[in-house]
Amino acid sequence: MIWSAKLINHRNEDRIGVKFEKDKELIQRIKLISGARWSQQKKLWHIPDTRENRERFQIAPEEDTVLSSEGRKHHDLFIRWLSSKRYSPNTIKTYSDALRSFLLYYKSKDVCELTNADVLDFNNDYILTKKLSASYQSQIISAIKLYFRTIRETKIEADKLDRPKKPKTLPNVLSKEEVKIILEAHANLKHKMMLSLIYSCGLRCSELLQLRPLDIDSKRNIVLIKQAKGKKDRITPLSPKILELLRAYYQLYKPKTFLFEGQEPGSNYSAKSLQSVLKQALRKCDIKKPVTLHWLRHSYATHLLESGTDLRYIQELLGHNSSRTTEIYTHVSTKSIQQIKSPFDDL
Repeated sequence: MIWSAKLINHRNEDRIGVKFEKDKELIQRIKLISGARWSQQKKLWHIPDTRENRERFQIAPEEDTVLSSEGRKHHDLFIRWLSSKRYSPNTIKTYSDALRSFLLYYKSKDVCELTNADVLDFNNDYILTKKLSASYQSQIISAIKLYFRTIRETKIEADKLDRPKKPKTLPNVLSKEEVKIILEAHANLKHKMMLSLIYSCGLRCSELLQLRPLDIDSKRNIVLIKQAKGKKDRITPLSPKILELLRAYYQLYKPKTFLFEGQEPGSNYSAKSLQSVLKQALRKCDIKKPVTLHWLRHSYATHLLESGTDLRYIQELLGHNSSRTTEIYTHVSTKSIQQIKSPFDDL
């Protein structure tokens, strides 16, 4: 059995990529490793970058992955500062990992000697050379700007650092017919309930998994979403049809701590399992589009807009800070576009 393993960066996370010819035994063995996932884009399996996994796949330790003592001090200081500001664990990890990449690149240089020119060289010689995404580059710049505003004795002028130009992409939207087919694909009430609630309330995956039974207010027909992105509370209307489903679900599963619990009572249902629920639904209804859970949220917003809901209300329901974020749905709404007659029809 021939295989190869190397260190990779997948979705801004350090991983170990493992390649081998298709072999059922090897696939079963790698699936047993905690955190192992298949990347369709890279066409390889990838696992967490840990000392145990490096030894398992005979990857020698690399000095380039270890910060200098000064870099480690600044990295730890940044994590403490982010924690004191009560940033979410995900944001802390994203920002601290981004700063770490920058400090690692200049590990032989004193942090107080780093300049804006070094940031420019890092963008060109590291990010662009490795063909890393614009979003990853933006995360790096955001982390650098945030950190170097908080420390003294630095030559970096954070306010003069520019983020890369963002590509203008449109959100992916499903038709109402496609949404209906996906939501009806599961016979399992719990699976059906989770997907239906995401679409009917325009929830993010994390918001659904943090819901508690008390967050469902059946008297006022609302769902209370607490401490969502940006640490904001918001409410969203509760569909009468969803309320009926919820009552049947509650009678069957009797959740205690979270509305949707994992196998252990009182534990969160995992995001990975929820993604699997959607994938199973797509297979059952033979939809080939690369649908994600966020597509359901996008579809909710677009369908609201097409039904005549004011953009300002949609902004509130989605929890967007800026109306500009919500306005993107006007570009994917087909209600007005479908009324336009093509000049081709008059030929």
